[in-house]
Amino acid sequence: MRSTNLCVGLLLATPAWAMEQHMDAMPVAKLAVDHLEPRFDGDDQALAWELEATYGNDLHKAVLKSSGERADGGPTESSETQLLYRRMASEFFDWQAGVRHDDQPGPTRSYAVLGLKGLAPQWVELDANLFVSEHGDPSLRVEAEYELLLTQRWVLEPKLEYDLALADDRDLGIGAGGSSLETGLRLHYRISPQFSPYIGYQWQKTYGRSGDWLRAEGEDEEEGAWLLGLKFWL
Repeated sequence: MRSTNLCVGLLLATPAWAMEQHMDAMPVAKLAVDHLEPRFDGDDQALAWELEATYGNDLHKAVLKSSGERADGGPTESSETQLLYRRMASEFFDWQAGVRHDDQPGPTRSYAVLGLKGLAPQWVELDANLFVSEHGDPSLRVEAEYELLLTQRWVLEPKLEYDLALADDRDLGIGAGGSSLETGLRLHYRISPQFSPYIGYQWQKTYGRSGDWLRAEGEDEEEGAWLLGLKFWL
């Protein structure tokens, strides 16, 4: 009985901040599937995905990210995998560093990654990264995403992704100064905090030398697609 009373007394005497710090130190595993969606562009259909698995706590965590697109009945058009270490930089932002590997028809590429992820003012989710390929070619990417609550269940989610190449990679059709802009708008119906189906539209355009090379090869530098998908986390 005395031992029990002593333990209770020590627990009550522990400062609240120490208890919170102890809880923050406990590692947690999480899988978040941000996008799992068929995309429809006329008669063309593709399946796109974007997911992130993490293991760690608020201070630092290991991160595995995967995204890509696979044509209906065809090969994977693009696939990107990142393995990152993420560490708290401030109350709202984390530093992240690691490696990225791209797999697509034609040559594959691997990159070193250094970036910053977190919440910007007005609760905009920001993910900004510098990539340096195995050939020493640098590029930049900035992603911004926001959730606008229309009601308790309806959520409008605009998203923007901007890529800027700082060197030529002719094998991939990427020119120095060339860039691509991808925007999407998704309307979610939040069945629960962990699960929401959605509809939306995705638009992408390639600019600069990269766009010029696409046109020279008879490809479109601009495309769009309707979306029907799911967002969930475990």
